[in-house]
Amino acid sequence: MHESIGIGEIIKKQRTFFESGKTKNVNFRIKQLSILKNAIEEFEDEILNSIYKDLNKVKFEAYETEIGLVISEINSVKKKLSRWAKPQRVKSSILNPGAKAYIYKDPHGLCLIMSPWNYPFYLTIAPLVGAIMGGNCAIVKPSRFSENTTKTIKKMIDKYFDEEYIYVVFGEHVSNQYLLTKEFDYIFFTGSPTIGKKVMEAAAKNLTPLTLELGGKSPTIVHKSANINKSAKKIVWGKLINGGQTCIAPDYIIVHKDIKKQLIENMERYIREFYEEEPLMCNHYPKIINEKHFNRILGLINKEKIVYGGKYDEEKLKIEPTILDYVNMDDNVMKEEIFGPIIPLIEYEKEEEIFEIIEHNKYPLALYIFSEDNNFVDKTLDKVSFGGGCVNDTIMHITNENIPFGGVRNSGIGSYHGYNSFRTFTHEKSVVKSTFAIDFSFMYPPYTEKAFRIMKKIFNR
Repeated sequence: MHESIGIGEIIKKQRTFFESGKTKNVNFRIKQLSILKNAIEEFEDEILNSIYKDLNKVKFEAYETEIGLVISEINSVKKKLSRWAKPQRVKSSILNPGAKAYIYKDPHGLCLIMSPWNYPFYLTIAPLVGAIMGGNCAIVKPSRFSENTTKTIKKMIDKYFDEEYIYVVFGEHVSNQYLLTKEFDYIFFTGSPTIGKKVMEAAAKNLTPLTLELGGKSPTIVHKSANINKSAKKIVWGKLINGGQTCIAPDYIIVHKDIKKQLIENMERYIREFYEEEPLMCNHYPKIINEKHFNRILGLINKEKIVYGGKYDEEKLKIEPTILDYVNMDDNVMKEEIFGPIIPLIEYEKEEEIFEIIEHNKYPLALYIFSEDNNFVDKTLDKVSFGGGCVNDTIMHITNENIPFGGVRNSGIGSYHGYNSFRTFTHEKSVVKSTFAIDFSFMYPPYTEKAFRIMKKIFNR
């Protein structure tokens, strides 16, 4: 299938297919999820090789962060989909005795899924699982920057699915801007807040509902009560997985001044333990996606504040894990999401300072708290608005399909994963089935004083 046939023609075909009602059948959806799982298993080696070419992620990390999560979710939701898709009986209103109230889960119709390059397989296929669960058709637009993985995704989808049902737009042939001029029934976008605003603006022209999975500067708090050794291990792992190119990576660390030196020493130790003495030479240390982002990240490093790392390899597009100390809000590294292996440290003395620091980049996608003080943890969770996060860990909340994943305000709108993906890709249609057997006469005009008293009693029961 070539792009020359035209997106307009694909959209027309998908609308016709959706209107046939085939995708609404729950058994059809379950079968498609099984087909998708089989496709992933058949293409597993090719997917892993493609991710390695794009990001230098070795087999273990690529499977753990890209393929495994999708397979696990498919296995889980297939068992639950029939129950989720059934009309849900709810309590009726006292004003309508004898009636039965239901919530029907309707597919949106034709969905546009736009995914980024940093987790090129997972962040493309996970929303697609939701679209299939919901009974939709989908046009999928992966990133052109992760070219190898995008080619593999297109090859896989083209082999297993008809274009009238699921279609992958490849590369630069059709731009995001062009796709957004078309009318869809739902848009699911993962990317930066800057592009997210443009997607939302385009969606508003047709009043198209959407989910925005964005990013931001996710803070990590290392409280004075924290287990420093274990905290350092979790932070280094969460920050450097995928070379720091993770929307929920610990972006910067707020650490108590009395334990900062010890935290740095422990982080240095774990960097060497995970990625050897020379990370630039380490085969399993990921690279930056392209030269543009490589140069952008280097521009965030203030050389005078480096306490560890700082070296880079232009040919390999690798930047050493780099710890910066004595960072303040005026530094470049604090003015945008890092999306790379730089670890800035901001020290605090009084707890109030923590919240003042976070306020500079509020509504983060993630928040990580390392503390053994439950009162401090509860206070922080109550005080800070954020998408999701962990206490005494990093990243792991994304692996639990039983909780929603999404941002708030600048870091996103809406959520997905597991049942939340099903909810995102369906509309809850409310239906009341009344009976003529019970019909209150006082409900109809002309309204009397007696009717008014009866109505007040009902509402104040």
